[in-house]
Formats: sequence, structure tokens, C-alpha cells
Amino acid sequence: MTDKKIVYLAAPYSHKDPAIKQSRFEQINKVAAKLMSEGVILFSPISHTHPIALAGSLPGNWEFWATYDRAILENCKKIIVLKLDGWKESTGVSAEIDIAKELNIPVEYMEFQ
Repeated sequence: MTDKKIVYLAAPYSHKDPAIKQSRFEQINKVAAKLMSEGVILFSPISHTHPIALAGSLPGNWEFWATYDRAILENCKKIIVLKLDGWKESTGVSAEIDIAKELNIPVEYMEFQ
């Protein structure tokens, strides 16, 4: 078995205001790009699946994405939680942290800059 190389970027996404949801998507992409430019092998569920969800009219709720995100997390070496506004209240971020802890994956926290 090879060492796990993928870093999972968790961040809040869903919001009743579409402008906030879009802003979060853009902020997450900036952080993902920065980490990738530093050589981090990164999976950002928002960056990677937001366009697919829009193209396929897929739901944006945690219940739909839970199985998918768990499968990715099982292949990650750590999770970085991007502390955008709303991260503490986010159902998805809380669940991703819980899954990481269950799988003994280190959890790091990052401020948005």
C-alpha cells in the first residue's frame, strides 16, 4: 500500500443567499489554487463538484454528497478546514471533521487570507 498523498479542503458552502454561496465558491477556489501552487495534492469538494452539480442539477445538501465525500476522505492523509464565515455552523464541515476523526485523519484549521 502506498502512502496517502491527498489533502482534503473542507469549507462551508451552502447558504440561502446565492451570492454568499457563489462568494464562498470563489474564496475556496483561491485557497485551493494557492495550496496547489505550493505543490499540495488537493481535493476540494466545493471546487471540484460545484460545476458538476450545476451542470447536472444535482442537490447541494450534505445528504447527497456524504457517501462521495467519505470515499474521498478515506484516501486522504489530512483534512484542512478553511475557516470561512459559517464554518462552525456548516453541517457538511462538521460531518467531514467527524469522518476524519473516525478515520484517524489529522484535522488542521486555516484562516482565510
